Amino acid sequence: MAEAAGIVLAGGRSSRMGTPKAALEWHGSTLLRRVVGVTGRVVDGPVIVVRAPGQELPPLPADVEIVDDAREGRGPLQGLQAGLAAAREHAPVAYASSTDVPLLHPRFVRRVLAAVDEGTDVALPQIHGFPQPLAAAYRTELVEVVARLIAEDRMRPAFLFEACRTTRLDADALLDDPALAALDPDLDSVLNLNDPADYEAARARPAPEVTVRVFGALRRAAAISGDPALVPAATLAQAAAAIGLALDEHVVAALNGDQITRDPETPLVTGDAVSFLAADAGG
Repeated sequence: MAEAAGIVLAGGRSSRMGTPKAALEWHGSTLLRRVVGVTGRVVDGPVIVVRAPGQELPPLPADVEIVDDAREGRGPLQGLQAGLAAAREHAPVAYASSTDVPLLHPRFVRRVLAAVDEGTDVALPQIHGFPQPLAAAYRTELVEVVARLIAEDRMRPAFLFEACRTTRLDADALLDDPALAALDPDLDSVLNLNDPADYEAARARPAPEVTVRVFGALRRAAAISGDPALVPAATLAQAAAAIGLALDEHVVAALNGDQITRDPETPLVTGDAVSFLAADAGG
């Protein structure tokens, strides 16, 4: 069994946004693809996407598990139940996220998951006085408690936090992690997009700054100044384009020295290091 799984709730009505958030464009990818990819970089179990019945989703990696919410429009507990039920087969703990947090950083996910110790059922960030139930980590066995609360029509997440051992993590507690303090000092990981103005403001932010290196024969084709070079890039495709590389079957990338990928929509975050090399040399 894995140590942790991921849950991404994609079935909200997006009434204020006016269009499904999951499919919103994000630097050549989508919001859902980005959040799934960032979460998947931390957990060793599957990432489970919970959708509304009949909801169409944008393309996702083949290893993402998709489950249907039992009913649409009843709030996060309903979706959380479906996600926890699926995750319980794979891991004792799951990080749960909404789909509209494109600035989510893997280090934030890691910090929250680490707070689920023997005396904790839920690790709940509380930023600026507001609890963040869709930026929290849950023991998957809580699915039974969630089901009971839904049956009793007690649909507010606060009822769940009252019914189990909840550790609340304020900004100071989260930023005690030096890596998180360096990589996401403003805790933008919990910045969600509620309406078009939020989306446009977030989309207009500079892309994350990542370190890029090129090895072997590809160096002759790359327009790279410095080794390594710092480039703004929210996806692997953007990192390749920034140095003039065509991300095709002849190129493979190593992300932070370990994850090997050719997926152009692989999300990148501040602090990442990407190495490009010829596929026959590194793939």
